[in-house]
Amino acid sequence: MKIDLPRADGSLVPYTLGEPGAHPPPAVPATSRVAYAAAHVVVDPLADPERLDWETTLAFRRHLWSYGLGVAEAMDTAQRGMGLDWPTTRELIERSGAEARACGGRIVCGAGTDQLPPGPAPLDRIVAAYEEQLGVIEAAGGTPVIMASRQLAASATGPDDYAAVYGRLLGQVARPAVLHWLGPMFDPALEGYWGSADLDDAARSVLAIIADHAGAVDGIKVSLLDAGREIALRRALPAGVRLYTGDDFNYPELIRGDDQGHSDALLGVFDPIAPAAAAALGALDAGDLAAYERIFAPTVPLARHIFAVPTYYYKTGVVFVAWLAGHQAHFSMVGGLESARSVPHLVRLFELADQAGLLPDPELAVARMRAWLTVQGVAS
Repeated sequence: MKIDLPRADGSLVPYTLGEPGAHPPPAVPATSRVAYAAAHVVVDPLADPERLDWETTLAFRRHLWSYGLGVAEAMDTAQRGMGLDWPTTRELIERSGAEARACGGRIVCGAGTDQLPPGPAPLDRIVAAYEEQLGVIEAAGGTPVIMASRQLAASATGPDDYAAVYGRLLGQVARPAVLHWLGPMFDPALEGYWGSADLDDAARSVLAIIADHAGAVDGIKVSLLDAGREIALRRALPAGVRLYTGDDFNYPELIRGDDQGHSDALLGVFDPIAPAAAAALGALDAGDLAAYERIFAPTVPLARHIFAVPTYYYKTGVVFVAWLAGHQAHFSMVGGLESARSVPHLVRLFELADQAGLLPDPELAVARMRAWLTVQGVAS
């Protein structure tokens, strides 16, 4: 399949697609690593007021489970804090929890404080907001991910406030929870989380919280895009507490690990690269490191492009790939976020998704790309 793709100078360059990757769903899930894909949501483009297309949203979760991956529900990839409100999030958690039970899929769900208005709030109100969301997740059968809170970041006066809030939450969870350290490149409102803008001080603060409540902590998801810092934190964790990498730049080396340990995975990039991720993890299970590296290698340029600055617009690229790959019928997003990336950015994304073997039906992908370029005023 061929298509003419535009360049920034207005010229059109012929592009020939490669062969799709041969990554069928595995017979059994990988076992050497725990891996979750943070899943996007699909909006109903004809609804007014806006609502989700529930069947397509849930079908995508079934796709992830079919590849042996767990689903990280209601996380940043699902546009928490960027269009998805709490009532819709609550329904998403409930519906996904029911789907997980029906098919035996693993699921973790984000608990936040986004039912509160923006800005500072009393710590008791922040705790109560978290508690409400934790109750919904536990009732749905999910493992909670205690997400970083914008309201807590705006209200805390130092590490002691974080210790107090997280101590109250971890003292009452029904099952061990996952903590969540999201760097400001993903959300500028979280600058200085854990009580300090100095990342070494912040690490000491969160490690102290984990040490005080290790029995209630399954692990911590770290999204700082800094492999060295993640490895240092991983090595400092108490025995039995996992480090879930959220590093969408350096995931192959962090998941592979070293002679002192490895990271598990809770990644937004596993949404668009699920078939390749499952195949790579299967190769790791089999001890075939060469295959592991070979499968993951072409996904890294794609990931780095999707998560390019401004990183928080990565959701646009995730949904664009899902549309090109045939998982949904349109490229529309909650809150109109499909407009957040430029034409040149998405053209390059098309090329990289193809080169990673992630467009299973090249004819469909080309037809959709041509239609989209026409809407953008580009003849292809």
